[in-house]
Amino acid sequence: MAFGVKTNEREGVRSQVRYVRVSAYKAREVLDLIRGLPVARALEVLELAERDVARTVLKGLESAIANAEHNNSIPADELFVSSCYADEGPTLKRWRPRARGRATRIRKRTCHITIIVGRLSADELDALRAREASGARAGGGATAAEARRRRVARSRQAKAERRAEEHDHDHDHDHEDAEADEVVMAEADLEVQADDEAEPVAEADDDDGDDEAEADEAEGKDD
Repeated sequence: MAFGVKTNEREGVRSQVRYVRVSAYKAREVLDLIRGLPVARALEVLELAERDVARTVLKGLESAIANAEHNNSIPADELFVSSCYADEGPTLKRWRPRARGRATRIRKRTCHITIIVGRLSADELDALRAREASGARAGGGATAAEARRRRVARSRQAKAERRAEEHDHDHDHDHEDAEADEVVMAEADLEVQADDEAEPVAEADDDDGDDEAEADEAEGKDD
């Protein structure tokens, strides 16, 4: 009895994101949006998706594209999302306290997301390029796919710049904290040094008081 091609035997270049802290049901809702689309269109859909899991799916798709380009020498323009699916992962069990000493179970779902990209056939590539050319003639400018690629590139560059700024900000903050700690330590050393210098004076005052007491005792004996 044939059940078709197994998931681990499907053709194409794949990437997998394991132990994603989201349920497989929510991940499948996003994966259904990009299945069968060219990678440029799929990237645009994921960039505009409002689901949080779309960011994770986007990273997985970018990883699959990079694998195809570097390992199989397939241009990104000739790739499409041939298959994508989410398998259920282990469920974390947690407990929530309730009234009268009771407790209810909390199930924190996880899933494994797999994205497979394949190469478009020659006929599909010709049809895609014909649509792009017709769109360019109708619009009088760059093709829609090229515009999408530019938008995605700008988005990636903006994300990289934000991460760099956050890293620089954290580094500057740590440097300021280190300088503040050095100032506090210097002030503490000055205070300790001042206390050490003040102690002999106090001892001298105590000696004067002892001499006066001995003098008073001697006068009392003479009397």
